[in-house]
Amino acid sequence: MKDKVMGRWSTYEPFFVQLGDKKVADVVITNHAKLRWTDRVSSENNSLEEICAFLWEKLKNDSIVPYYRNEEDVYLIDDDLVVVAEFSHLEHETDLVGNPLHKMIIVTFLGRMSETMELRDLKSYYSWLRHSRRMTLIKNSRKRR
Repeated sequence: MKDKVMGRWSTYEPFFVQLGDKKVADVVITNHAKLRWTDRVSSENNSLEEICAFLWEKLKNDSIVPYYRNEEDVYLIDDDLVVVAEFSHLEHETDLVGNPLHKMIIVTFLGRMSETMELRDLKSYYSWLRHSRRMTLIKNSRKRR
């Protein structure tokens, strides 16, 4: 969803928002992310346009920051909402200097840290998930024998 209401000084310059080293010009929400939004973020059944508008406002207000300094796939919105995003280049879209613009693809919404305490340390949370799944698989394989 590109910004529809943004007034530009020049009609030749495409609109983008700087997020780290990326220049985000478009936001895409996956179907999985929309399902996670209704499960973990808002119980209201929001449309894709409303979710994209929310994300655009947060991008424009610099409310989205990386969760970890070195990783560029997990982001925090308002220091509470944890989001997993990927980036891809927009074809035939560049800024005035010629640098590529990016499409931000929201993969999933992990939830709010204020509601789910495990999200405060994602690395330990994911290692715990892997361990618990591995133990479940081991238990199931023992039962089959």
